[in-house]
Amino acid sequence: MAKNLVIVESPTKAKILTQYLDKDFEIKSSFGHIRDLPKKGGIGVDVAKNFEPTYEVSPDKTAIVKELKKAAKSKTVWLASDPDREGEAIAWHVSQILGLDPKRVKRIIFHEITKPAILEAVANPRTIDMKLVDAQQARRILDRLVGYELSPVLWKKVRAGLSAGRVQSVAVKLIVEREREIKAHAAESSFKISAVFEAGKGELPAELTDKLKTVETAEKFLGDIAKAKFTVASVEQKLGTRSPGAPFTTSTLQQEASRKLSYSVRQTMTLAQRLYEHGHITYMRTDSTNLSPVAIDAVQKYITSKYGEKYSQVKQYKTKNKSAQEAHEAIRPTHVDKESAGADAQQIKLYKLIWRRAVASQMAPAAVEKTEVLIDISGKKEQFLASGEVLTFDGFFKVYGGGKDDSILPVVTKGQSLNLNDLAGLQVFTKPAARYGEASLVKKLEELGIGRPSTYAPTISTIQTREYIEKKDLEGQPRDVIELSLKNGNVVRTTQSVTVGADRAKLVPTPLAEIVTDFLAKYFASIIDYDFTAKAEDEFDDIAEGKISWQNMLKQFYGHFHPLVEKSGDATRAETSQARKLGKDPKTGESVIARFGRYGPMLQLGETPDTKDKEAPKPKFAPLPEGVELSDVTLEQALPMFELPREVGKTTDGQVITANIGRFGPYVKVDKQFFSIKDHSPMTITEAQAKEVIANKEKAAKERVVAEFGKIQVLRGPYGPYVTDGKKNAKIPKDEDPTKLTEKACQKLLDEAPVNKGRGHRKFPAKQI
Repeated sequence: MAKNLVIVESPTKAKILTQYLDKDFEIKSSFGHIRDLPKKGGIGVDVAKNFEPTYEVSPDKTAIVKELKKAAKSKTVWLASDPDREGEAIAWHVSQILGLDPKRVKRIIFHEITKPAILEAVANPRTIDMKLVDAQQARRILDRLVGYELSPVLWKKVRAGLSAGRVQSVAVKLIVEREREIKAHAAESSFKISAVFEAGKGELPAELTDKLKTVETAEKFLGDIAKAKFTVASVEQKLGTRSPGAPFTTSTLQQEASRKLSYSVRQTMTLAQRLYEHGHITYMRTDSTNLSPVAIDAVQKYITSKYGEKYSQVKQYKTKNKSAQEAHEAIRPTHVDKESAGADAQQIKLYKLIWRRAVASQMAPAAVEKTEVLIDISGKKEQFLASGEVLTFDGFFKVYGGGKDDSILPVVTKGQSLNLNDLAGLQVFTKPAARYGEASLVKKLEELGIGRPSTYAPTISTIQTREYIEKKDLEGQPRDVIELSLKNGNVVRTTQSVTVGADRAKLVPTPLAEIVTDFLAKYFASIIDYDFTAKAEDEFDDIAEGKISWQNMLKQFYGHFHPLVEKSGDATRAETSQARKLGKDPKTGESVIARFGRYGPMLQLGETPDTKDKEAPKPKFAPLPEGVELSDVTLEQALPMFELPREVGKTTDGQVITANIGRFGPYVKVDKQFFSIKDHSPMTITEAQAKEVIANKEKAAKERVVAEFGKIQVLRGPYGPYVTDGKKNAKIPKDEDPTKLTEKACQKLLDEAPVNKGRGHRKFPAKQI
């Protein structure tokens, strides 16, 4: 019988540890946190008693706690949760549940799940670090106080069901401010002048060193130099290097996985967690760029053996984040000689990215030779510049980066005359700041000192699931661009249409995000101030280092925050809804108002009556026109919307067809059925067009049905054929022909399928921002 009980966070980790520890050790999992502040029945924090928290076992962890208590009897307990503050807090909560003394219980940590690391940890246990536990408690309690006190304010002033979160609100504010910056940007144009010269047997492409401001200036310049003489003014060659980046931290891994693999932040962390738990990489939540001497030695030997000594250059990177724990390591492979690892294609891609970055970090810089040629124009002070670059030693590009083609210039000498082959001008425009993607938002949060490795992914996930932020592909807008060319000595002007602003997977604020951000900025400006939020993160670090007490930190914050909650009661619903009068309806004389309502931006015809006046007529409501912002809608755009829903015609069996705009865009409706009409306007769609849309959707629905057996159906889905009874779905094996399934076979598949955990049955907590 085992004498020791090791408690880890995940069952996967438990399974791996079983392979490394002998039979004297029983391994159990807590399945993450087992205690937390109460979900129901109050805030769970007694402010008057120095912010004393009340913890309770999560309802879904009752059986696990019972199992852990039973397993711990007469055994030495070892707490092996993750090596960060969250992991330390989990270890402490487990010790409290099991009645263990935190000052005596064995706490072991390891940053990689390998046999040497596990045995080293067991040989050197410590006790629970209460400073780390206090730092986690402070963060949890602070966020609970903000959420519980600010949420009722948002319910009353903006919309029921909303709540506020300290870091999430700042992240949303960043995205809202960036979107407004983009909309306020006034693009300025200039002209880029390019030329191609004949140089011996080759061609020398070059650009004017300065852009020209107007089309008239550009046309005149091209005309003036059409017959000019061109002479090489100087040829300068420089040697340069390209150095490798540091091994990955959490944030740089998220950024690079997004850039190179198109992975979301959450997807990256899920895959990295699996790689870590199976022993392939070191712990994935870290802000350190440090590598252990053992790891550096292993990488150096690998590089020397595979690529040669000239490719090896040992480096220890200095961590920029002052709060990073140098005892922790950067994310690296646990076995450098394993070039590929992972259970599926996505894990393998991420592992290879981590492997290449770690190996490259200990390789020599790449060497390049740069050439710059300046070209004089007779009678002009302006000059053309030709640039080239040749890779002379690939260095770390051998395993990471590179891919850029050499730009080789023909050999020219100072004073050499050049013949002009081609001359052109192109209108270019200044660009606004780029919208944030998930990775660039992580980078910005890190730059501002907001959040930590464990919070980036949950923050970005939360602001999207709560519908404050949408991740979307942007189609872009057409823009006319002027092109100038030289033909037979004459300057020719042409115009072509190009698409600008198109982008993929960018974070865009919803109207709700703008409303809430404006409200918080007015009444809680300091709480969503970037420096204030970063200061709170620094104070969490100070608590972890034992410099300040967590109760004093909370007391100072709450003393500043609570009075703001009380003052926010002065806000009116009209103010927070950003109601704006557009004018009067010429037919009724009633006011037309654009405002934010319970379900989003809307139009209102008529004033809202006093609640005491039961006889007063109620206003009429309408949606905003498709593609129009609340802040931009005009009276002329608004008035036709009150004609919706609009009767379009009737179906062949006499049912009325109406057109309208809903939450998900324009649609036509027949009885209780809705049909999307994204390619049509509800104001102009004809009866014939509506019938065609309806017929196409009904045809597609019929083709989706493979077979029917009463309540049981065999359907074609986006991921292949499946069986459903309306409550439960079952995937059909690839070797089964869905057209030949019997009712009995379908029922068997349903009986054997796991229970659905669909969205329709999930209870979401109040929206948090």
